[in-house]
Order: sequence, then structure tokens, then C-alpha cells
Amino acid sequence: MAVENGSSFLLKVSDGAVPPGYETVAGLRTTQMSVSGEAVNITSKDSGGWRALLSGAGVRAVSVSAAGIFTGSAAEVRIRNHALAGTIDDFELSFDSGERMRGRFLVTRLDYAGDYNGERNYTVSLESSGPVVSL
Repeated sequence: MAVENGSSFLLKVSDGAVPPGYETVAGLRTTQMSVSGEAVNITSKDSGGWRALLSGAGVRAVSVSAAGIFTGSAAEVRIRNHALAGTIDDFELSFDSGERMRGRFLVTRLDYAGDYNGERNYTVSLESSGPVVSL
């Protein structure tokens, strides 16, 4: 596997069209993704003292967090509107290799900050709703 450029790890939000187009969320400096899954324990007396887990069971989720400089882009405004309304939308993550992941996400947190004599910045957190697929 080749080393990938972190600045090419992009978060994109749907433009609302059908089928959706995706617009890059501008100004991001950091993007992070976590994939999690709950284990379903099926250990019994027949397990020989070893824990046994059920493959394919449990709840899987993808969490995304990002932070950057506020630019006022249409994508940032769309994310803010979703945060205020509590609505779910299509998002895409793209990587330097060309791989993409798409799914529906809820904006669970949006924070803005700005220091005196500094730029306005923001952080955003997303949680998946439904399957997230690799393309």
C-alpha cells in the first residue's frame, strides 16, 4: 500500500440533487474517520473456555470528525443547515488513492470558534445512518 497525502482525504456533502453530486467541504485542515462494530458474544460451554463471536452480527457505524478554517462555502452552509434542522444527508469521503466511501450521515455536532486577531474556525462531527459503502 502506498503512502497517501492527508490533504487529499476530503469530506464532501451532497448538493441535494437526484442523483446527488458532491461538493468538497472547503477549508478543512483535519479529517478523521472511525469505523466501529459491536461484538455479539455467543460463547457457550462448547467453546472450550474461549470466547466466541458471531460474524456479521452487531451494529456497525462510521463516525467522521473534521476541523478547519471557515470560508463561507455553500458546503459549509449546507452542513450548518443540517445541524440546525437535525436532518440526514448524503456524504462522501474521498482518499488520495481514488477510493471513495459514501453514506448517509447526521451532523451530531458543529462548533465555531474565533480568537481575537485570528481566523474563524469550526469542527464538525457526523454519525452514519444506514450502510456506508466503498466505491
